[in-house]
Amino acid sequence: MNELSLAFKRWLFEEGRAEKTIESYVGDVIAFQKYLGEKAADPGQPLSRFAFVRYKQHLVDEHFAMATINKKINSLKVYNDFLLQKGWVGESYIQLKRDQVKIAAGSEQIVEALTEEQVDTLLHFLERPKVSVRNKAMCYLLLYGGLRVSELVGIKRQDIDFLTSSLLVMGKGGKVREVSLRQDVMDLMKQYLKGERARSEHAESEYLFLSQRSPKVHQDAVRNWLSMVSRELGFKLYPHLFRHTFCTRLLKKGVDLTTVSKLAGHSTVNMTAKFYIQTTRQEKQNAVDQL
Repeated sequence: MNELSLAFKRWLFEEGRAEKTIESYVGDVIAFQKYLGEKAADPGQPLSRFAFVRYKQHLVDEHFAMATINKKINSLKVYNDFLLQKGWVGESYIQLKRDQVKIAAGSEQIVEALTEEQVDTLLHFLERPKVSVRNKAMCYLLLYGGLRVSELVGIKRQDIDFLTSSLLVMGKGGKVREVSLRQDVMDLMKQYLKGERARSEHAESEYLFLSQRSPKVHQDAVRNWLSMVSRELGFKLYPHLFRHTFCTRLLKKGVDLTTVSKLAGHSTVNMTAKFYIQTTRQEKQNAVDQL
């Protein structure tokens, strides 16, 4: 990480940005700087309109997902604000309304989610004796709670309310939300607390999910286990896929958008609509076939 990236990271910290947000912004800026270095750009010019436009086109040409490109553009806009405040550039080169990639209505990007058949296959797999209660409980929370993996590993014992069948979740930006859970999910957590977890050498940890070597399971451990299950089941599994599946299944079952938005912890209903109110290609084909 060069001096400019480090200064940007310190500035984000001073601005009170969340740790994960800082990590994301700095990572995107480092990728942009790497691109500039490969193009033998002037190191004394950390950002310009020309460099930004060329980088954006590079991302499009490399077939990055629209959401990924827009995330990187947002990071560079914050970087531009930082450079402007510090006097290292003289103007704002990026305007989100103008520069973010847009997609034509009717050609919406399809959010990847598990099919009902895949959900059923996964649930049957989780019933196998070789699957630990901890891993089964984590899967259930991802599937039926719509948690981000960072939220999952951050659950503390005190966050669980067995009386109301609910869970307090610390989301993005330190926002806390209450997630209602099915009784079978609550029962699994009880089973884990009284069984596997109680026998752990880290049983005194404040965190719900423990690993063999530490008092808190790490995100990579969750990802690695799901990757292993993926190979056995024959379809891809990763933490955020469960979140997409959670929201998509609720909407398809007729749950109103506002409720889904609150359960998912989205900042606005519009964010939920943007990602999940979609008509798939197959649904469009089925519609016109009825004419």
